[in-house]
Amino acid sequence: MAKLGFIGLGIMGGPMAQHLIKAGHQVALWSYSAEKAEKLAGSGAAACKTPAEVAQQSECVFLCVGDTKMSREVILGKDGLVNGAQKGLVIVDCSTVSPAESRQISAELKQKGIDFLDAPCTGSRAGAENATLTFMVGGDSAVFEKTKPYFQVMGKQLYYCGESGMGLQAKLSQNMILGNLLQAFNESLVLSTKGGVPPELMLEILDNSAAKSGLITAKAPFVLARDFSTKFSVKWLEKDMGLMLDSAAELNVPAPLTALSRQLYRAAIAKGYGEEDICGSIRVLEEIAGCEVSKK
Repeated sequence: MAKLGFIGLGIMGGPMAQHLIKAGHQVALWSYSAEKAEKLAGSGAAACKTPAEVAQQSECVFLCVGDTKMSREVILGKDGLVNGAQKGLVIVDCSTVSPAESRQISAELKQKGIDFLDAPCTGSRAGAENATLTFMVGGDSAVFEKTKPYFQVMGKQLYYCGESGMGLQAKLSQNMILGNLLQAFNESLVLSTKGGVPPELMLEILDNSAAKSGLITAKAPFVLARDFSTKFSVKWLEKDMGLMLDSAAELNVPAPLTALSRQLYRAAIAKGYGEEDICGSIRVLEEIAGCEVSKK
């Protein structure tokens, strides 16, 4: 049994922390919403008042928060992990944040003798709940090997990508494809539906063609059922697209499709769909075209 910590208990973090608890580890918890930590407390888990208190009780702390600012605050802020860190603490950031900022955080922690891994994950809510997440990890390989058993409680695929920031570089590259592919799906299904092809037939064709996609297979049934309950929200994908464009600018890589896709997700947020699932972004084009992609 290890003394672990978990910070950020939302759609992804909550189930991830639960798996660590069920595996028999002693887990210190903190969330921006105190009631989330209190709800999980008991049976080997304890709710803490600050991230610093989590660090005081842990040998390894995982966090899964919304954006770069949140990540920096819970790690290096006034009540952050660094202020309660014990000797030998390992911090593992599973959030999708800026690679450049993550490298800077890693460097600041190294000066204080704290090990750090960037380990963003993919698999959405279902992956978190079923412990089938995929992790992309950057940082010291020896630290990764030491923490690997904890990752294996929460996910099935672990990819060590290299030095600090490389896990995030891989994750953003994956999300770049996801974000652009979803917009291609939105355009195609709105066009084919308005053109008279039944959506169910179009999806069957796609599933048996070179355009077959795991993302489409997963998301299309929810579109047809008009079920936009959140598995991965529009606002967080739009945030990720911004991070991809920042990375592309740093590396001098053109990313025109990503720039346009981000604007369409931003339009979805402006329409009030930001908190809902990414598949609900199709409504932006539906409203422009005067067509709804749904079961008849």
